[in-house]
Amino acid sequence: MKEIVFFSKNEKKWGEINELLSSKGSVSADKLSELYIELTDDLAYASTNYKSSNTEAYLNLLARKVHERIYKNKKVSRARIVRFFTNEFPLLIYKHRKALLVSAVIFTISSLIGAFSTSVDDSFPRLILGDHYVDMTIENIENGNPLGVYESMDPITMFFQITFNNIRVSFLVFAAGIFLSVLTGFLLFRNGIMLGTFQYFFYTKKLLYISALTIWVHGTIEIASIVIAGGAGIALGNSIMFPGTYSRLHSFQTTAKETVKIIAGLIPLFIVAGFLESFVTRYSHISVIPAIIIITISVVFLFLYFIYYPYKLHKNGSD
Repeated sequence: MKEIVFFSKNEKKWGEINELLSSKGSVSADKLSELYIELTDDLAYASTNYKSSNTEAYLNLLARKVHERIYKNKKVSRARIVRFFTNEFPLLIYKHRKALLVSAVIFTISSLIGAFSTSVDDSFPRLILGDHYVDMTIENIENGNPLGVYESMDPITMFFQITFNNIRVSFLVFAAGIFLSVLTGFLLFRNGIMLGTFQYFFYTKKLLYISALTIWVHGTIEIASIVIAGGAGIALGNSIMFPGTYSRLHSFQTTAKETVKIIAGLIPLFIVAGFLESFVTRYSHISVIPAIIIITISVVFLFLYFIYYPYKLHKNGSD
């Protein structure tokens, strides 16, 4: 095919692409990818048959424009993610801080109830944790490895299973808020009971110190994330019960969008918690210093990012 014929055959298509790229309107990523593939195909043909021609130069310029637009969209997407975690997510945490506080109070009280119940009834751990788990733990204690459960699985498999399970649990705790916050409160209460029972059970075996150091290596972030998910669920339920000046539907829709973003913002924390539980917790009993460092860093991070930073961001925004 002669160059003039090739150019005439595709001139209209290339002109439309050029006009589309020159317009100020947004172009979808799928459309840009489709255009880029078409242009690179045409450019490859022109480079082979009309090397160093005006057609090749024109297509090269047009393809570069599409590539730059694609790269620009990627940069915007990255900036959007950064902006979400540095601005939008912390402000949502601050906005729903009362619901998060209620969630934390429920979890704390239920943990204390679990510990107290275990202290007055030796059979209570079996009721809450199950006979199999209690018997396995007692056997591990007798074998000199009280927290051997964390070494019972391949770390990579364990990472994926634990991370998925934590995300699933947090979503269930959140989604349960649609039942007027009651079911979310119950799930938080149940998880708190389990934690208090678990910790006091190890206390009765004179292993509270080592168990706390081991468990809270990953549990600091994991438990805090579940409590935050519970707060999001309570906020969701409250939007239906206490819509304020809005209709219940409008209040629910607005809060649902906000709280779903909170759950999405927790996913990186669950990944970190899953990594720590799978790859670090199993070795934390070897030396307590790394465990103390990790727990301290986790506590400081949670305080700064979920309490201090949202407050400062809100205050600066208000000012």
